[in-house]
Amino acid sequence: MKRLFILSIAVLFSGYSFAQSTDKPIRLGIKGGVNISNIIKDDGNNNFKTDYLTGYHAGLTLDIKLTDNLAFTPEAVYSTKGYKASNTFGDFTQTTHFIEVPILASIKIAQGFNLVAGPQVSFLMSTKNTFENGFGTIQQEIIEDESDRFKKSLAGGVIGFRFDFNDRFGLNGRYALDFQKNNENGSTTTPEFKNQVFQVGIGVKF
Repeated sequence: MKRLFILSIAVLFSGYSFAQSTDKPIRLGIKGGVNISNIIKDDGNNNFKTDYLTGYHAGLTLDIKLTDNLAFTPEAVYSTKGYKASNTFGDFTQTTHFIEVPILASIKIAQGFNLVAGPQVSFLMSTKNTFENGFGTIQQEIIEDESDRFKKSLAGGVIGFRFDFNDRFGLNGRYALDFQKNNENGSTTTPEFKNQVFQVGIGVKF
């Protein structure tokens, strides 16, 4: 997992170095914004309702122009996901922290408007569980390298849009879904599910 992540970062920076040295249409950028996440429950002991959780994302982008209407746009992004659940005993919130590497194609549909889509690999870094009731709050933070509860890397997909206000600033929105379940045998403490997240953010190219 760590080797794949380090390789992805190396690809981003090597592409940027290539752009600087040869004046090719390759541009490094930064992005950030809001996540609205929830889970899609699968089989197993998942007889509970969930609600959306608000989080954030921030990271690096690389825009590699292939033609006038097509670009290759890999990213490396820190992203929070999770969900909320309530029952008669109180409110539960699970927040998961990921490093994500989307490998996207950007297709120009109209002036300034681009469709983006492609696969994504998510690397689970840590999980924070919070339970609140009328008596107080209990928190548990788990570093996933020290735990075998959840899969450490998940394959998924991304589809969305990017609107470029000019050659530097843009607005983006997307939907991302894990194709793999977080684990194979769900329980009430570690339920079996797939992550989904809606993202809205802004980006800057250099």
